Amino acid sequence: MDPRVVDAVVIVLVAFVPSLVYLVWIRNTEKYSREPWGRLLRVFAYGAVFSVVIAVVLELILMTLYDQNIERVYQALGENPNLTMLVIACVIAPFVEEATKALGVFRARSMMGEIENGIVYGAAAGLGFAATENLLYEGTAFLTDGAEAWIATAVVRSLSSALLHASASAVVGLGIAKSVRNGSSWAPYYLGAVVMHGSFNFAASFGVLYADDIGDVAYLIGLAAAFLIAIVGISSMRSKIRALEGGRSRRIRR
Repeated sequence: MDPRVVDAVVIVLVAFVPSLVYLVWIRNTEKYSREPWGRLLRVFAYGAVFSVVIAVVLELILMTLYDQNIERVYQALGENPNLTMLVIACVIAPFVEEATKALGVFRARSMMGEIENGIVYGAAAGLGFAATENLLYEGTAFLTDGAEAWIATAVVRSLSSALLHASASAVVGLGIAKSVRNGSSWAPYYLGAVVMHGSFNFAASFGVLYADDIGDVAYLIGLAAAFLIAIVGISSMRSKIRALEGGRSRRIRR
């Protein structure tokens, strides 16, 4: 077999397998009435394809509008060489990506018989998005800097970005499920996911922003903060699933 084909297959597997493993882990947090794999994989696929494509288009449009109004932005916020990166990473990307991932969750709202189902479907959409995003970043690292850079990028993104996308989308999924079941607004949950995503991106950018001021330790601080946000986020969502399921079980026993 052509080595280039083997490389391509391995890169795709390394990008997608961690997200699918995480999906099994999150799905299995529920002890009873777990979501059918067919439904979950459809939401995962929507996040991996349509959410990514829509996000790319919207982000390009918003970045173009930003560039066209850069002078006004500088007048309002001051001229800073890092401003564009911060706006894209901490504002544009979180607002757009959490909205496009939510589209996949909305497609599953009729399947949300229980509130915790929204968390699981939200995580599925986020993990699909993360898998494709990881494929793009990891593939670029392999092509430009070789196997070592690819491995490093894959490890970091599998342990941070994938969990961030899962947990942020799970928050939105929780809001959508509550909206379906109780009629409450899901907007606060969406904004919470945006804040979580923006905070993660700021942490991930911390090394680039502050390396000149405090040295390479800035990269370690940013990486540690990004890992912490991702791990706390996904742990909180799994705890929420268990709490919701446990509360319902106690009510049934009564």
